[in-house]
Amino acid sequence: MALVAGVDSSTQSCKVVVRDADTGALVRQGRATHPAGTEVHPSAWWDALQTAIADAGGLDDVAAVSVAAQQHGMVTLDESGEVVRPALLWNDTRSAAAAVELTTELGGPDKWADAVGSVLVASLTVTKLRWLATNEPESAARTAAVCLPHDWLTWKLSGATSLDALTTDRSDASGTGYWSPSTEDYRPDLLELALGKVVAVPRVVGPAELVGGRFGAGAGDNAAAALGVQAQPGDVVVSIGTSGTAFARRTSPVTDGTGIVNGFADAEGGHLPLVATLNASRVLTATSSVLGVDLADLSDLALSAPAGADGLVLVPYLEGERTPNKPDSTGALHGMRLDTMTPAHLARAAVEGLLCSLADAIDALRALGMPVTRVLLIGGGARMPAVQRLAPAVFGCPVVVPSPSEYVADGAARQAAWAVGGADTPPLWSELASTSVEADPTPWVRERYAAARDLTVNR
Repeated sequence: MALVAGVDSSTQSCKVVVRDADTGALVRQGRATHPAGTEVHPSAWWDALQTAIADAGGLDDVAAVSVAAQQHGMVTLDESGEVVRPALLWNDTRSAAAAVELTTELGGPDKWADAVGSVLVASLTVTKLRWLATNEPESAARTAAVCLPHDWLTWKLSGATSLDALTTDRSDASGTGYWSPSTEDYRPDLLELALGKVVAVPRVVGPAELVGGRFGAGAGDNAAAALGVQAQPGDVVVSIGTSGTAFARRTSPVTDGTGIVNGFADAEGGHLPLVATLNASRVLTATSSVLGVDLADLSDLALSAPAGADGLVLVPYLEGERTPNKPDSTGALHGMRLDTMTPAHLARAAVEGLLCSLADAIDALRALGMPVTRVLLIGGGARMPAVQRLAPAVFGCPVVVPSPSEYVADGAARQAAWAVGGADTPPLWSELASTSVEADPTPWVRERYAAARDLTVNR
């Protein structure tokens, strides 16, 4: 039995799964936590990876390992390969002004969408490089190479020391803002526009390519999740983790000048139009903290209140927001009255506000002509019963909830198995165990949410 391993180095933790390369059966797994914050030294990811590998029983017996990780994080290296400064993560919004500057300098949002498939927001790596050049010119001067979290971890795992050995994949490269999913080439002119100079960037390897004989191409976390759930045409995957995402597979690239849909590449040679929000599962944990209850009780409270929470609406922009692009906005609670200021109403408003934000993301994919036959609901937040039961009513379509698993790490493992097997397409593993959920649509919930959402300003 050949074994493969998949890694998910996410914002909050590192997970490692070891699976049978042929069937996908889980053999063992491990995990470790990451430090909190939007600025983290990559050495913390490396330490967590070593702990997670040990917790999973080691990797000595695996044929290949592939690393998936949070997208966009800016890892800067000097000529000797040392980290220049702590990495700025995807959810660090300090580069919002840089995004505006760069957008203007290239000629507007449509120019960026045409060039790299996405309109600039603070999440994208290219904006963080402009922030670095403006605010830390000494660090920018020391920078000889820039890469992403999964690139750096793969490089470290391989034991390489040369910057020339850095590799990445299409999906993660497409989130930098200086690689085009349409031409499948870097845009060194855009890199220079941001940083003031051209530096080394990782080589983009093919989806099924092995690096150093043992390491898969890796992927951004959402592209890996699509592999992990074995998403099919007509499926929209909605992930409720630290961030919220809605994405679907597509054969051709997408260009959206509004900036709502990012035209990312996938981990199979195609494309992965994606809408991302900054606020997802932590909306639930923050609400549970305010109410002084655990997540199970929060779920029960939400289900005890009527649909629409009698008009109480939570706009969940607790960390600013990426979609819509309001990085300096705050959350808001509308419809407060004596009869709605109850724990049950607030719990219901929190769950519905989160789901309405994601329903907007699904609608944006529909608007670009992508069919939505069903929604696959994954991520830590998807495990809450209230989220599962209310999702089809808010989304207006059937929802399938796969059994809990580490789908990003699973996708990375499936990619590793693909590279080892040498087939033209990824292996088809056993069909996922899942629960189907349907409910009558509640369009008035979306309408009230939209009215409140549109009052939110970018302060």
